[in-house]
Amino acid sequence: MTNYAIILAAGKGTRMKSDLPKVLHQVAGISMVEHVFRSVSAINPAKKVTIIGHKADLVKDVVGEQSHFVLQKEQLGTGHAVMMAEAELAGLEGQTLVIAGDTPLITGESLKNLVDFHSNHKNVATILTAEADNPFGYGRIIRNQNDEVTKIVEQKDASDFEQQVKEINTGTYVFDNKRLFEALKNITTNNAQGEYYLTDVIGIFKQLGEKVGAYKLRDFDESLGVNDRVALSRAERVMRQRINHQHMVNGVSFIDPKTTYIDIDVSLDSEVILEPNVTLKGKTKVGQASTITNGSYLVDATIGKNVTITASMIEESIVEDNVTVGPYAHIRPQSHLSQNVHIGNFVEVKSSTVGKNTKSGHLTYLGNATIGSGVNIGAGTIIANYDGQNKFKTTVGDNAFIGSNSTIIAPVNVGENAITAAGSTIHQDVPEDSLAIGRGRQVNKEGYAVKMPHHPSQK
Repeated sequence: MTNYAIILAAGKGTRMKSDLPKVLHQVAGISMVEHVFRSVSAINPAKKVTIIGHKADLVKDVVGEQSHFVLQKEQLGTGHAVMMAEAELAGLEGQTLVIAGDTPLITGESLKNLVDFHSNHKNVATILTAEADNPFGYGRIIRNQNDEVTKIVEQKDASDFEQQVKEINTGTYVFDNKRLFEALKNITTNNAQGEYYLTDVIGIFKQLGEKVGAYKLRDFDESLGVNDRVALSRAERVMRQRINHQHMVNGVSFIDPKTTYIDIDVSLDSEVILEPNVTLKGKTKVGQASTITNGSYLVDATIGKNVTITASMIEESIVEDNVTVGPYAHIRPQSHLSQNVHIGNFVEVKSSTVGKNTKSGHLTYLGNATIGSGVNIGAGTIIANYDGQNKFKTTVGDNAFIGSNSTIIAPVNVGENAITAAGSTIHQDVPEDSLAIGRGRQVNKEGYAVKMPHHPSQK
């Protein structure tokens, strides 16, 4: 059976109090609609159609070539949204999944089970349902003595008996594709909201005596639709629990999973140790047996094996095996730390490559530099790479020794095995094997301190 999918993503999401389309709000590092597309891919749709409306171009930019798009100029209900897909899907043989773009927690496995259930039972329509501890506000699934679905009743229309039912409608469905668009021609706006309800299609099928089924989710959390910031935070919490759980199953140690925040596209090898209050974002990768300590924040970072990151920030950079970073270091974008490098406390590296076994222990800024292997960079070193208009490059050769409190004014080349004396300002190239001293001459005036007001003899 050929599968199709309609993703509803036209709404503004007024209760989100945001100019951003609701489906573009993020959960664990990617937008809600991207989560939905990843789950929908489990049923291998021959065609996906996304219904867009509010700030449609933003949604199109995020979804990209994964889908066809149809514009819903006016949002007149879920039934009206699905009607918009008629030009793309009407007349095709197969079954169509209809899912909202604000349901990021539904898994691909559940959608596949739903579609298989629909097909195996030869239903004209199948509703994805869930069991709610507190079903207030949800549409209820009413079944007969044979466990067949007879209707969906909304909260405001439910009798006292029907309000006791805990099986609720999640708003996700599978339909026989042809019959869906035939039935949509018969629904009306004769209701309190003056909208076209997709649920009315279920009623039409029942009146015609056609077979309607329901597939119940195992986990109620999957049914969550995000309509406000409170629900968004709940979705974030559930998704992060799933992510952390899977990493632990794969051999990652979490000291406190509740305070460790990992985006969905982060990759962690086995035996990684994560301390509390660690945040790993974007497409960060961490190699085997590395340790990320309390307070570290990594974004799109690639970390090798046996690395220790101590209370530091790393952005869009590569850190090779056996490196130590921190505490309180900042590795800014487009930096590359080679094997066995040590970057210590209060060191900032920006757009620089640091060679193997090089050490910069403390209080240093390395910007737009290529640093060789085996270099020692003393405390307080500054590479002055910016003149207010342009950035300039600095190169430091292998095994050079940069004395404490050196200021290197780019562009400068410091040769292999060269030394800069502590406290020097270096503004010219330093040949290899040379010592560069760039500081004012010291003059001692003997006995002069006696004349100063602070001297004990003056008090």
